[in-house]
Amino acid sequence: MKKWLGIGLSVAVVVTAVAAPWLAPRDPLATDFAASLLPPGSPGHLLGTDQLGRDLLARVLHGARLALFIGVSTVLITAAVGGLLGLVAGFVERWPAAVLMRVADVQLSFPFILLAMTINAIVGLGLRNIILSLSAAGWVVYARVVRGEVLSVKQRDFVQAAAALGMSRVRLLFRHVLPNVVPSIIVVASLQFSSFIVAEAAISFLGFGVQPPTPAWGSMLSESRDFLYVAWWLAAFPGAALAVTALSVNLLGDWLRDTLDPKLRV
Repeated sequence: MKKWLGIGLSVAVVVTAVAAPWLAPRDPLATDFAASLLPPGSPGHLLGTDQLGRDLLARVLHGARLALFIGVSTVLITAAVGGLLGLVAGFVERWPAAVLMRVADVQLSFPFILLAMTINAIVGLGLRNIILSLSAAGWVVYARVVRGEVLSVKQRDFVQAAAALGMSRVRLLFRHVLPNVVPSIIVVASLQFSSFIVAEAAISFLGFGVQPPTPAWGSMLSESRDFLYVAWWLAAFPGAALAVTALSVNLLGDWLRDTLDPKLRV
């Protein structure tokens, strides 16, 4: 049940985000002050409008595109950088690897969202910088997990046998060790994906992320604070979209973990 629910919701979110330009009834940036704060079900506005008369359905759909783009971009960067650093740190085990792991330990002592928000405040606002700040705050998880896996895998008989036959360290690393670490990277990536989406929404909500009028769920929730008593839908629909997206990815990640981790198989 969990498997199919996660897959179904994830597919629905992805299809909705990809098809947003065709599914959205109006331009998400088009304003119409005469039609401001229309409730859900109003003619031509299925989910109502915001304080500037912008169609809420269009903004939620385009917000999905932005959220998935940020999530995918951040996951790819952190998995590549953190995975490579963890791979080398676990296989080499020299003083640079020890220094790297101590840096990772220090970074893990800071709350993830606070660290990402601080980095984003330093490098500046905007879509590119929010991806960079989330990546800078999130690589350590991959590095720690991959290093632990490498320390275990390189002690196995087939790796020791390949090394005894004279295989080069680089070939040994990428041919025998890396394929056995990839499942762990996939599981971490699937579980981190929702964390990056929620973190981006939180940072945008606080004003340090994607800036209005770009339709981002976090900034939409921030703009709705002054209208909660008169227009509940301004917060309800972006919040529901964020919750459903995070839930779908978490369910999918749990299924991937159960599938790819042999220790969890019955």
